Amino acid sequence: MIDANETFNGTWPFKPHFTDAPGFRMHYVDEGQGEPILCIHGEPMWGYLYRKFIGPLSRTNRVVVPDHMGFGKSQTPQDRTYTLKTHVENLTALIDELKLQDITLVIQDWGGPMGGALLATMPDRIKRVFVMNTVVYPFCDITPHFEAFMQSDWFRFINSEAREPVLRNLGHTALSVLKLMGFQDGANVTDDFVRAYSAPFQTPEECIGAVEFPLDIATGRFPYLDPPSDEVVKKVRAKPAMLANGMKDRAVPPDISIAMFRQAFGDQPVVELPNAGHFCQEDAPETLVALIQAFVQRG
Repeated sequence: MIDANETFNGTWPFKPHFTDAPGFRMHYVDEGQGEPILCIHGEPMWGYLYRKFIGPLSRTNRVVVPDHMGFGKSQTPQDRTYTLKTHVENLTALIDELKLQDITLVIQDWGGPMGGALLATMPDRIKRVFVMNTVVYPFCDITPHFEAFMQSDWFRFINSEAREPVLRNLGHTALSVLKLMGFQDGANVTDDFVRAYSAPFQTPEECIGAVEFPLDIATGRFPYLDPPSDEVVKKVRAKPAMLANGMKDRAVPPDISIAMFRQAFGDQPVVELPNAGHFCQEDAPETLVALIQAFVQRG
């Protein structure tokens, strides 16, 4: 767990907030006022991924960026189960405590299935959905694409003997893992960048969240929700949605991201980012912020 007041040389200047509502000390950023924008990170990241989003988006909206259990400035309890279900339960506890309504979900990587679970369980609290390089389970069926998923560079690594030693040592291997998943903008890598993404993982025990996340898909254990009702599907498909997809993704094949977005949300806007990878928030932050701002302003 990162010290609460760590700013990584001013690159993470946001006041820390904490809640014990999920049963552990969960960190989140809470900046600005207005309709909430909830930015959800995935593997092996933390809220730092959204550092270039928070300032501009918080000029017009309340921006909430949580760190999942085992990531960032949140605690890494060793007696908890690290599955999609528990991460969604943790987010639900935070949303309830902050009394968030009319939420704009901004979701990427594991934020997609988490956001999909929130849409399935609290559709009336979510107003719109901005998607990046992920699939929005349970509103799409990845079964026909499972083998293609497993052939991506990332999941071939996850199914290899290298998985455990590499992911248990993210304090030293974080940058290599980001590149494996499709991080593109190496020109902007600084010592602060590397230190920020390595900092949550100083011991093998602190890496438990990052080790368990990809096993949810590789072992097929993540589908814990029943298919949403026709009423919920209708509500969700009626919400404004947009996909911005880094086309050099090496974790979630872009053709699958786009097909699954269409299945979930129909003929809503898709923006392809040709020079961005899986972590498009790092590769094209200015473009994504502008897209989100325009998306929110449309109503």
